[in-house]
Amino acid sequence: MIQALVLGVVQGLSEFLPVSSSGHLEIVRWLMGWDELPADTETAFDVAVHLGTLVGAVACLRTDVARYLAAGLAPVLGRGPLTADGRVAWALVVSAVPAGAVGVALADEIAGFDNIAAVAVMLMGFGLVLLAADRAPQRREEADFGFAHALAMGLGQALALQPGVSRSGITMSVGRGLGYTRPAAARLAFLMSLPVIGGAGVFSLAGASIPAEFRAAFAAGTLASAVTGWLAVWTTLRVVSRTGLAPFVVYRVALGLAVLGLLATPWR
Repeated sequence: MIQALVLGVVQGLSEFLPVSSSGHLEIVRWLMGWDELPADTETAFDVAVHLGTLVGAVACLRTDVARYLAAGLAPVLGRGPLTADGRVAWALVVSAVPAGAVGVALADEIAGFDNIAAVAVMLMGFGLVLLAADRAPQRREEADFGFAHALAMGLGQALALQPGVSRSGITMSVGRGLGYTRPAAARLAFLMSLPVIGGAGVFSLAGASIPAEFRAAFAAGTLASAVTGWLAVWTTLRVVSRTGLAPFVVYRVALGLAVLGLLATPWR
């Protein structure tokens, strides 16, 4: 139960901060020596807490989700033409295709992407990418999000299957590189993640079996990730608007160096 709560909080806080939730889950497990779960049970837990953050994010972004959902479905249901919001809604759907395709194609290999040294290097490397992208001019808003940009940011999102890259970090990097304002890049990154997290959750849990003795812990971890996921979305939107992405880059580089330093010792 303690492990589930700790990992749920870690997942919730780091999923929407551009610092890599999967990387943080691997680092915490490595630091604490929490590796006694069977691989399939560990994967099922990771998916469960990701779905918890999905609930938290939808709750925080409920106004945007409702607006884009209604606008996207309007022409399908015969309730009006495709509006600017409807175009953005369908672009968000298209943005999920690259990550979904890569995730299905590499489903058997993803579990092996957990090398701690690689996680540390990815944290630092893609942190510096985030810093470079954040220097781009801010000239585009959410309404400018079309299919070409959706595919570009979606391809970036697919890279986040490697722990340490960060789904929100890489999509914000591509978005800022395309000229979106910091708030627009962050909000689009969060909205883009919703269908990917939801689809991955359904795909991964479809054949999963959760042992009865772990169900209470799974529920506690999922609830913790939902609450902290809401907090992470709310916090990130405000920090990005006021200070930019540099604080997250400093944290990523410092954490990566700390992990590599620990790897050079006999401690772990």
